Amino acid sequence: MAGNAGNRVATAVRTWAADMVPAPGPARGLAVLTVVQSVGFGLFLSSSAIFFRTTVGLTAGQVGLGLSVAGLAGLLFTVPVGRLADRFGARRPLLAVYAALAVLFTGYGGVGGFAGFVALACAISVCETSSHPLRMTLTHEVFEADERVKVSAQMRSLFNLGFMLGAAVAGGALAVGGRDGFLAVILLTAAAHALCAVLTARLPGRGRSDSAVDEPTGPKRRSGLRDVRFVGLSLLCGVLELYQPILTVALPLWIIGRTQAPGAVNSVLLMLDTVLVIAFQVAASRGAETAPGAARLLRRSGVLLAVCCLLFALTQDAGALVAVPLLLLGTAVLVLGELGQAAGSWGLSLHLPPPGRQGEYQGVFALGRGLQQTVGPYLVTALAVTQGRVGWAVLAVLLLLAGLACPPLTRAAEKARESAGDRHPEPAPTP
Repeated sequence: MAGNAGNRVATAVRTWAADMVPAPGPARGLAVLTVVQSVGFGLFLSSSAIFFRTTVGLTAGQVGLGLSVAGLAGLLFTVPVGRLADRFGARRPLLAVYAALAVLFTGYGGVGGFAGFVALACAISVCETSSHPLRMTLTHEVFEADERVKVSAQMRSLFNLGFMLGAAVAGGALAVGGRDGFLAVILLTAAAHALCAVLTARLPGRGRSDSAVDEPTGPKRRSGLRDVRFVGLSLLCGVLELYQPILTVALPLWIIGRTQAPGAVNSVLLMLDTVLVIAFQVAASRGAETAPGAARLLRRSGVLLAVCCLLFALTQDAGALVAVPLLLLGTAVLVLGELGQAAGSWGLSLHLPPPGRQGEYQGVFALGRGLQQTVGPYLVTALAVTQGRVGWAVLAVLLLLAGLACPPLTRAAEKARESAGDRHPEPAPTP
């Protein structure tokens, strides 16, 4: 019996590893790129706010305001950059973004005040915000339809792994402290992005003749921003992505202010989230290979995220013996919703854009995430932390409604796309 159980465990581990490790070729190259970028991202994000405060001399308010302005600046450029990808292919703009980031991060070494910090943070935000839709467009260009969601899931698992490694290195830099530690962080981050540019240059890409479809003659095509169904789905996915500020902003404040659980449990919750995403993102993405399947995952995500909010609400004023198990259970449920939200979002963003406009539509879809990143921390804090159980209940209803709205809106978007395809059929490929 023990031998059979051991064999089953070994088989399960081998199956998991086979799913996690991308196949040789473009997927393997994209995996290396993802790990390198995420190590740099984890290194910088885990330490930069402290260094800006202690080394550059900015106040906490200046850091927060500067990063908020930078986030808004990044949103303004996602759609124009996506259109460049439609015209020239995604690889060249992505390479340019990584090369620019390598230069821009080194510029932090010369920042001595708030104005310079904001200007540089805005430029970096434009590049970083553009990199995600460009990577998704490149995934659409390079991989077949039945591979794209799985590749995206593998990349997210590997991104979390690289982020953990970067955060660990950041701990060493913070231990060194001072200007030497700060310079080490920015130079290593810049080097990571320079390596990303080199790796991107080695990836396959498609030029305009392969990735874009000639515009039909007649009236000028409408902007993707006027595709109200697609914009609506991007916003719904942004609402469901509130799991992120719930985990990283609301829960830490909730634990220390509204429960009797020890503050250290927050680190356990973050580690639990990261490990579960690494382990199960690929498996949880099955079903998102079609737009209706992706929408069903989003509906399930809304239900799960609503349940996790209600579980967190039960911990108000609870002692550690009650609060800690409920927080762990709530976080596990949150991760299940997070996995479905990620896979469902990839599915819709890859399946619904019209032919030849993947870059532009990826830029449009990024607006939902950008809105969440801008408004989400304030919203979840104002509701959950300030209002207590009632605020958690409001969040639960909001997330549930967002999930339930995804399938019917997806059906409407598919019908609209089919109708547009009938009016402007895709041209036959050139022999």
